[in-house]
Amino acid sequence: MKTIRIITPTGHLGTTPLEKASFERGCSASPDFIVADSGSADIGPYPLGADRPASDEVWQRHDIEAMLLAARRLRIPLILGSASDTGTDRGVDQYVRLVREIAAEHRLEPFRLAKIYSEIPVDEVRRRLKDGATIRGLNGRPDCDAATLDRTDRVVAVMGAEPIRDVLKAGAEVVIAGRSSDCAIFAAPLLEAGHSLADAFFCGKAMECASFCGEPFMGKETILGRVDGTGVYLTAMHPGQRCTPASVASHAMYERLNPFREYVPGGYLDMSKCSYEQVDEKTTRVTGQTFVSSPTTWIKLEGSGKVAERALFITGIRDPYTIANLDRVIGWAKGKLTERFGPMGAKYNVFYHVYGRNAVMEAMEPTPARAPLEVGIVVEVVCDDAARAETICHIAGKNLFYARLPDVKGTAGTAAIMSDEVLHARPAYEWTMNHVVEVADPRELFRTRFETIGVGVPVARP
Repeated sequence: MKTIRIITPTGHLGTTPLEKASFERGCSASPDFIVADSGSADIGPYPLGADRPASDEVWQRHDIEAMLLAARRLRIPLILGSASDTGTDRGVDQYVRLVREIAAEHRLEPFRLAKIYSEIPVDEVRRRLKDGATIRGLNGRPDCDAATLDRTDRVVAVMGAEPIRDVLKAGAEVVIAGRSSDCAIFAAPLLEAGHSLADAFFCGKAMECASFCGEPFMGKETILGRVDGTGVYLTAMHPGQRCTPASVASHAMYERLNPFREYVPGGYLDMSKCSYEQVDEKTTRVTGQTFVSSPTTWIKLEGSGKVAERALFITGIRDPYTIANLDRVIGWAKGKLTERFGPMGAKYNVFYHVYGRNAVMEAMEPTPARAPLEVGIVVEVVCDDAARAETICHIAGKNLFYARLPDVKGTAGTAAIMSDEVLHARPAYEWTMNHVVEVADPRELFRTRFETIGVGVPVARP
């Protein structure tokens, strides 16, 4: 069984630029693959529903250029997953365009590129539903029905390792994948080399966020993963960082309802019996992980749909009496809106986000309430009409200024307005789908295309 070395310089390509010094150290460690994730649901439903990147293309290009040039110099494959934040067809095509432009600029020799698309038309999901498929809700969501799809603008399927293994087997030197399981993009080359499902997926789970599995905390620094049949080895490439049993174990439990399980198409990684061992100053070895196969294969579907237009107004309050009675002030302001525009909820809604009190946790705030010195309030209005949202938002914000309480004698107003203007925000989108659908083949929802890129190769059109 061949030892495989993988480096990853970023946990989310393009959010901020990767750090080149540690990346070059990783490149000098004889890696067999460069792998990087480029997507997340953490960015919320807007980028998927609107089909717009959350990351700046300048930064995306920076990271792709560094990795592509290194991969071609080292003659090793480059794998990028969840292209352009959401893994839509647009994201895959955007990344392929950037690869073409970089290859032309640097006059790279021809190489074979694989595009794996994962976007699914809503009507295709609707067809499967009508044909009797169960599209099961995750984490307490109800199963998908026609009403769910009516609210959905765009859907992506989350691929496992199989489509990526297929293109590597077919000779792909650069892989641009649509929405992908974070750990599957690392597991694919390891599985192709004959390593176990347990080691392959644990390596991916540990490396998915790059230097987040090291300490002290650093972002966008390179991590080296090595799998040789005796365990998974994680090594930090930054001279001031190291991978320790604590840092690797904590990241293995990161962002999961069950900290010991990582679900992927075909089963789950069981980390409940993992053993973490410091083998040198910068490296931790992990053993004891197992993989539990499922008798059926389920593919996750992520869907997003537009809810309404949005507008924002920002104000602050310093007066201690008003702060002590803030709920009454907000109630008064909402009452005036109801008098003018009708009941909230059906055609519009207004939210007063009180920063300095409970804007983040709201009703779930666990600490006893303390009287803040001052608060900042972001007034958010959602409405199906942008012009009406602006009108409502302006009045909703000004109502805080004009609010009157029984013991207030002055006429100066109770709020300090940052700027007497309404800020036009992105439309509001919601996650309509966090579901799984059973498939006969883990490849059936994905489409693969090949092309050759490099000096002397005609430009291929998407």
